Amino acid sequence: MTPPRTTSPFHSWETVRYELLNTRVCDLGMKIEGSPIEPFARRLLRNFAAKGIEFRPRFYLADSWGCTDRVPVIGIPFYLADERLARIEEEQTGEIESHPMVVALLRHEGGHAINYAYRLWEQPGWEETFGRFSRPYREAFQPRPASREFVRHIFSPPYGRTYAQKHPDEDFAETFAVWLTPRSDWRRRYRDWPALRKLKYVDGLMREIRRQTARVTEGKLHSPVEQMDMLLAEHYGQQAERFRAQAQGYVDDRLRELFPPYRGATPMAAAALLGAHREDIFERITRWSGLDETECRAILLKLEDRARTLKLKFPRRQAGRKHVDLASMATALAMEFAYTGRLLN
Repeated sequence: MTPPRTTSPFHSWETVRYELLNTRVCDLGMKIEGSPIEPFARRLLRNFAAKGIEFRPRFYLADSWGCTDRVPVIGIPFYLADERLARIEEEQTGEIESHPMVVALLRHEGGHAINYAYRLWEQPGWEETFGRFSRPYREAFQPRPASREFVRHIFSPPYGRTYAQKHPDEDFAETFAVWLTPRSDWRRRYRDWPALRKLKYVDGLMREIRRQTARVTEGKLHSPVEQMDMLLAEHYGQQAERFRAQAQGYVDDRLRELFPPYRGATPMAAAALLGAHREDIFERITRWSGLDETECRAILLKLEDRARTLKLKFPRRQAGRKHVDLASMATALAMEFAYTGRLLN
């Protein structure tokens, strides 16, 4: 439900930010379908199809980019599935992936996924071309920026575009990403580079396996969002309460007090109760608070949205009493806001 245009704190960024930071990551309800990241995932699948590759990598939301070792499933940072979470990521870390960077990273991870799906490191010539796949993996490495033995694809601070030098697995993934990129013109661009032999190897290997069925399709995922049970604030090493004072339209605590946890029979959703009595409650708070209609609508929409997000329920037999309690609470919130311009934490 779209909130009305209003200067009230109920839909302010400070309030929304605290609501999110004070929620467990696994409860944020994120999914790839319909999210801002979905078009980028679909774009990668089109890249695969354009090259005639039958394999289609699967995606999931995780705490960071990556494929679990030897598992052909691409993990995408959860914050890219929600513009509000992306804003928090940028606030907390000082950076966020640009659209071109997202495209480049997905093509890189696509290289890992196809390597793992077909166990390509076991193919003749792979080790001779890229190196020993089982070589120990270390986060830190000594790059050679001027080397032409490697392609240059993603930009990875502090190493620049030398990420292919990190490990044979990364070398393959970067080479595959350059090969996969439409109109990369890799034959001309790398014609005087020793890295050209790697691109030609990938080109031949893809022609060989593109119609084959993947040997591996599943495996253990690394930090899927469903298992991230810490508060979003804790994910960033923060205390959520640090942001509470600025969240002057925060209503979650009052809603939880009115609708404590309930798992009994015949439950009714608090959001449904609000929706059913929205006009009645609106009339009451408008009459008694003296607020204009826009602000009253903002309060009701906030209550209904948060009740739905928090999945609050109560015994259906208490519907009449809860209606009265809800109208009283909404009126109290409206009067508090009318007199102070905020809600008192």
